[in-house]
Amino acid sequence: MLKLAAKSRSLPQAGPQSRAAEWLVCLHRDRLLYLMLAPFVIYYIIFYYLPFGGLRMAFMDYKPFLGYARSPWVGFEKFQEFFTGPYFWRIIRNTLTISLMNMAFGFPIPIVLAILFNEVRSKMFRTAVQTISYMPHFISTVVIAGLVVNFLSPSIGIVNILLQKLGFESAYFLTKPEFFKPIYVLQGIWANAGFASIIYFSSLMSIDSSLYEAATIDGAGRWKQIKHVTLPGLLPTIGIMLLLQIGHFMQIGYEMIILLYQPITYETADVIGTFVYRVGIQNSDYSMSTAVGLFNGFVSLVLVLSANRLSKKISDVSIM
Repeated sequence: MLKLAAKSRSLPQAGPQSRAAEWLVCLHRDRLLYLMLAPFVIYYIIFYYLPFGGLRMAFMDYKPFLGYARSPWVGFEKFQEFFTGPYFWRIIRNTLTISLMNMAFGFPIPIVLAILFNEVRSKMFRTAVQTISYMPHFISTVVIAGLVVNFLSPSIGIVNILLQKLGFESAYFLTKPEFFKPIYVLQGIWANAGFASIIYFSSLMSIDSSLYEAATIDGAGRWKQIKHVTLPGLLPTIGIMLLLQIGHFMQIGYEMIILLYQPITYETADVIGTFVYRVGIQNSDYSMSTAVGLFNGFVSLVLVLSANRLSKKISDVSIM
């Protein structure tokens, strides 16, 4: 033992130069992999990390012709103006309400679709239905908005035609504030549920088939197999996707809202994203729009970190 200890003490310790040489050897060995990774790294650096420098506009009265160097610093003045403004509670209320509706109705539907696809025994029929359900995701947002407007048209819309056949009066739903949120959530489910089910369906494919065979031998029917085999196998994926959705809780797709809303529906349709668009693009108040966007990002970060910490405490599912 003494000889081994003396020998180990006599061996040279790995210093910074040896670690650098080892890193260079690994870099040379895996150079093709790093070369394949380089475009994605460059993309994220240019479009996600370099724009962080523009966050300073939130603390300035930024004027494009003055630039960063000569625009005056105002501290938290833009944040105070936003928090005390007349539209703060309206856009926060609408953002939270639409996000909760998306989570309550839009989040479970892809899970249900994936389970239904998994239960279909005809591969040809399942492929056809999956393809049909995926298609709306690849349609342009502008086209989907046009379809929604046409479907809900008071004169030629199929919804109003059906209402008239049933004896009801036609209505222009897009001009009624109380209908905007359900319309937005339903079109989002139609456009994205099929595509979102892919990841759950992939997780179902990884479940050991012997578990279903054992459940069948024990006398479990289709419903009990779903309850005791399918859903437990999906729980880790559901947990991760829920955490990711919580991270985007305050970030609603404002493009569709801009295409559908009107001044008469601002009361229930105006969210943080549309407010940032109007203030920043239409009113050219870049400092205010940056401040609101920074506030939105900070809230999203707090939500996802809190949800991840809570998930770690009650289960083994986490994203970090």
